[in-house]
Amino acid sequence: PRGRGEGLGEPLLLGLRLGPFFASCALYFLLWLPSEEPSWTSALVKCLPVLCLAAFVCTSACPGPGRRFTPRGLLCSALGDALLIWPSGFLFGMVAFAGAHLCYLGALGWRPLRPLLLGPVAAAFGAYVGLLHPRLPPGLGLPVLLYAAVLGLVLWRGLARGGPAALGGLLFSVSDAVLAWDTFVRPLPSGRLVIMVTYYAAQALLALAAVRNPGSQHPRPP
Repeated sequence: PRGRGEGLGEPLLLGLRLGPFFASCALYFLLWLPSEEPSWTSALVKCLPVLCLAAFVCTSACPGPGRRFTPRGLLCSALGDALLIWPSGFLFGMVAFAGAHLCYLGALGWRPLRPLLLGPVAAAFGAYVGLLHPRLPPGLGLPVLLYAAVLGLVLWRGLARGGPAALGGLLFSVSDAVLAWDTFVRPLPSGRLVIMVTYYAAQALLALAAVRNPGSQHPRPP
C-alpha cells in the first residue's frame, strides 16, 4: 500500500509539470490581444499553451500510441491556431486541425469499440452541420462537413475511452461549435472567451489521457 505522502506526490508532480501550460494560458488571457489586429506576436501567445502540452507529453515516461500521436496532434493544433489568427488562413487552419484530429484518433485507438455511441454523435453533428450549411460561404460546405466528420470520430473515440479523453473530446466539440456559430451565424456574447477556455481545457485533457492511460485501447495479455 502506498503512504499518504506518496499518494499526494503524483498529483503534485503532475501539476508542476503542467506549470508552463497554466502560465502560458494565464499570459494569453491576461494579454487578451485584440483579434482584430492579427500579428505574429498574437499567434505565438495563442500557440504557447498547446506547445507546452506537446512538451509535457513528449517528456512523459508513459509508452504507447498516446505518447507518439498526441504531440503530433498538438503541433498540428498549434499550426492551426497560428493560421486562424488571419481571416485568410481559415481554410488552411481547418486543414491543420483536421490533421490534429487524425493524430488524436491514432492516440485514442479503436478499443473498446462501443459502436452504439457513434449513432448519437453522428446525429448531433449532422444536425448542427445542417443548421450551419445555409450560412457558410461558398466553397466551405464540403470542408466543414469533412472536418465535422473527423471531429465527430474523435468525440466517439473519446467517449468510448472515458475519463479525460471523453471530456476532452466533448469540450473540443463545444469549442468548435461555438466558433462556427460565432463566425458564420452571428457573434456571441463572450464568444471568444468560451471558445478559448473550452479549447485549452480540451487539449489539456487529451494530453492527460495520453499520459495517464496510454495503452487502454489494447487488450492486456492474459
